[in-house]
Amino acid sequence: MSEAAPKLRIDKWLWHARFFKTRSLAAKQVSGGHVRLNGSKTLKPAQSVGPGDVLTFAQGNVIRVVEVKAVGTRRGPAPEAQELYLDRTPKQEKTPQNPRYEGKGRPDKKERRALDLSRRDGRP
Repeated sequence: MSEAAPKLRIDKWLWHARFFKTRSLAAKQVSGGHVRLNGSKTLKPAQSVGPGDVLTFAQGNVIRVVEVKAVGTRRGPAPEAQELYLDRTPKQEKTPQNPRYEGKGRPDKKERRALDLSRRDGRP
């Protein structure tokens, strides 16, 4: 007789793997249609996942792609949670936080005077 692969609810697995702080947050993401299971959108937090399944979801500004390696029995520490999945998230380029002014900083006194004169449109 062959044993069936262990399965777990998708919201519970996301919580066990420490992708979401609470199980209810994970359930909201799933029911909101923000999680894909093997490429198809899932709307039910009770959807079962097992080893070999691929989950795609947004976490902050990053789109995470993870493959389920194992089904956890508890929400343990982070090193234990990292053993539950294989991260296949593609590397994303970092964009600069704030674009810098090309004038290289604040204008000096001479540049401020020229700026003031240009704003006056030649009026005294």
